[in-house]
Amino acid sequence: MLNPADAGWDLPRPFILPVTVRAEDIDAFDHANNSVYLRWADQNAWAHWASDGFQPEDCRAEDRGMAIMRTEADYLGHCRLGDDIACAVWIARSDGKLRAERWYQYRRVSDGETVFRAVTRLVCFQLSTGRPARMSPSFARHYAKPAADLSAAADALDARLKRS
Repeated sequence: MLNPADAGWDLPRPFILPVTVRAEDIDAFDHANNSVYLRWADQNAWAHWASDGFQPEDCRAEDRGMAIMRTEADYLGHCRLGDDIACAVWIARSDGKLRAERWYQYRRVSDGETVFRAVTRLVCFQLSTGRPARMSPSFARHYAKPAADLSAAADALDARLKRS
């Protein structure tokens, strides 16, 4: 497993979900299918939520959810059967009210290479109506405005990768 303090992470203090590429993840080209990376992102988002003490039931109880409005993904390498992958996630940007960005970086454990990066832009919505809604207190805690060093690192990475 790669350490969260390892210098190879794009941003400080990642939440890391370890995954191993399984037979059902492999496509006709003998590597993990692109859709699998997005499934891992979903699993990682829920695991990150759970690490803060929340469960899906909390969303229903609070009548809130986070909808993905846009995903930008960069597939940078191949993952093959049996590869161990360290899937990192951060809440890199948030207004703490309605919008947030979840950033991902996946690294192959065997060599530390980054094989995937993605950014999802999210908006909070009311489950019962499907309309945008202000974050509940627990959502605002999880999706809090990031620390200054995390924001600065995200800005620097955006500039380096020429994203906006």
